[in-house]
Amino acid sequence: MAVVINQIDRAQQFEWLAESIDRQQTELRFVLLNDGDSHLERYLRAKGLPVRRIRYRRPLDLPRCLVELVGHWLRYRPDRVHTHLHIASLIGLLAAWLLRLPRLHTRHHSTLHHDYHPHARWRDRLINRLSQQIVAISPAVRQVLVEREGVSPAKIILIPHGFQLAAFARPDPARVAALAQKYNPAGQRPVVGLVSRFTAWKGVQDAIDAWPRVLDVYPDALLLLANARGDAEAEILARLDELPAGSWGAIRFEPDIQSFYPLLDVFVHVPVDAWCEAFGQTYVEAAAAGIPMVCTLSGIAPEFVRHRVNAWVVPYRSPAAIAEGILTLLGAPEQGQALAAQARADVQRFDFGPFAEAHARLYRI
Repeated sequence: MAVVINQIDRAQQFEWLAESIDRQQTELRFVLLNDGDSHLERYLRAKGLPVRRIRYRRPLDLPRCLVELVGHWLRYRPDRVHTHLHIASLIGLLAAWLLRLPRLHTRHHSTLHHDYHPHARWRDRLINRLSQQIVAISPAVRQVLVEREGVSPAKIILIPHGFQLAAFARPDPARVAALAQKYNPAGQRPVVGLVSRFTAWKGVQDAIDAWPRVLDVYPDALLLLANARGDAEAEILARLDELPAGSWGAIRFEPDIQSFYPLLDVFVHVPVDAWCEAFGQTYVEAAAAGIPMVCTLSGIAPEFVRHRVNAWVVPYRSPAAIAEGILTLLGAPEQGQALAAQARADVQRFDFGPFAEAHARLYRI
């Protein structure tokens, strides 16, 4: 079984999947399209799993990557090819089609190309045609595939992401303390956090615009933004620079995300519409970590998030409502903890076991 992935920052699910699949029945071999070393590659090699890195930096590298991948698979013929993310799916599925190998891909984006990159929609159509099966990570993604891209429902398998929920519920206190010293050495309180790429549709700008209203009430508050890089990085950093010095911190990449959430008093995730998130791992992670959440509904959120039941839900693109939600949860910590406790119970459906079992069945077809 060959798994093809291009560069990804938060790789826990691939790590956990590699641990969980019965290697007696399914041998996983990984191909990573990447310009250099990565956290995922180091993890896989440490576990003794076969990994081939094919160097990819820019679209002009695609023909060479295709030739290299075909040659790699000619040396051993995988029983099945499963690709993840856009470039890896394009190259991996095309190589598998040329070699007449069974093939599928997991669709990790929703309306991104429809709304923001229409020039890339032809690649989605080609990937959908090359793939014999498509794993949709949420009902929202399945709906986009069927209603907006004309994919047959019979071709789609719904497998929501799975999480090692216990790792978020019971993080190592020493690692949490180390991150607190690293990212909040002055011990500022309260701490509000985001885990969102710096791109327009994540709504990071709206959360930043809400922050001065929070500072009016809590002048020592700290806004921590993790995964702080992306195509809107320059714009968002410029907006952050307008905030008072010391009131915010940007973290480009933190692999120990389970130990990051306990630093927060309130978590914020506010994508700008119902469809832009394909899943939204951070909804589940924050809930599993027991952090009160202010959010909009996008991706997987409509499947379990309920206003004033397990989160504080706000309208899209509303800094005023975001500020109100943050201040409400900070001002009524008992209410926030009650919402967080219910959210933790409600995300048990996303435990990793069903996710791993679904993939094991998929690979043994």
